[in-house]
Amino acid sequence: MSGAASQALATQAVRAKSDSKYVKLNVGGTLHLSTIDTLCKQDTMLRAMFSGRMDVLHDVEGWVLIDRCGKHFGTILSYLRDGSIMLPESCRELNELLQEAKYYCVQELIRQVEEALSVRDPEPICQVPLITSSREEQMLIAKMTKPMVKLNCNRHNNKYSYTSMSDDNFLKNLELFDKLCLRFSTRILFVKDTLGNTEICCWSFYGHGQKIGEVCCTSIVYGTDKKHTKVDFPEARIFEETLNTLLYEHRGKGPDAELMQATRGYRDRGNGYHSDDEDEKFDRALRRK
Repeated sequence: MSGAASQALATQAVRAKSDSKYVKLNVGGTLHLSTIDTLCKQDTMLRAMFSGRMDVLHDVEGWVLIDRCGKHFGTILSYLRDGSIMLPESCRELNELLQEAKYYCVQELIRQVEEALSVRDPEPICQVPLITSSREEQMLIAKMTKPMVKLNCNRHNNKYSYTSMSDDNFLKNLELFDKLCLRFSTRILFVKDTLGNTEICCWSFYGHGQKIGEVCCTSIVYGTDKKHTKVDFPEARIFEETLNTLLYEHRGKGPDAELMQATRGYRDRGNGYHSDDEDEKFDRALRRK
């Protein structure tokens, strides 16, 4: 007997055992109804399950149990029924669907999803919201699920009162913000604010829905003719406060007092870019958290 003939006989045997036209499927808690014809339409793991080649687990109510997330199982069934589907838009959804297609061994769907992923524009690793109103800022703080670091930049304020190093230090603050975003974006929400604060450059730190720290990067320098506004670069203080926000990752409890005291001991050692030794100290302080 040929392989196709034996497959057909096995499928008929499974259908004969069923009391209903439909098979009841419980996939990770989501319930689906499908026919043997659909489940056995392509050479997949589902065909192996419902053609008698694999043992099938049922619950007391007769639902076939499949220990997988059911989010994309409906899409798998639609593909088996029609031979084509509308693929998800986001790369995340495509990757989730790809994992399910691989589990069920739907080879042609795997190929289509992988092809779609290969031509999609890469999604940014780090996205920085720009605050456009005070109301938006308050809503962001109230609903945030992780600590937040906000940088307020208003370079136009007192532009012609800068000292000789102010422009350079202003740019260093911006560069540090970008560096911290890339390093901690998965644990801290970084936002930029240009709403017209009176400060030229100011860092604010939030945890558990409230402000926990601030670093102002401006100071007044009195010259012989008039006072000048100077933009500083307090790099070590900014690092320290950023580390402190990590103590507020878990909303169910407050910051650890011992860790807070340890990070407060990391003091500013001067302006300018930090050395390799300072990088190592920063990494050690981070690992303590």
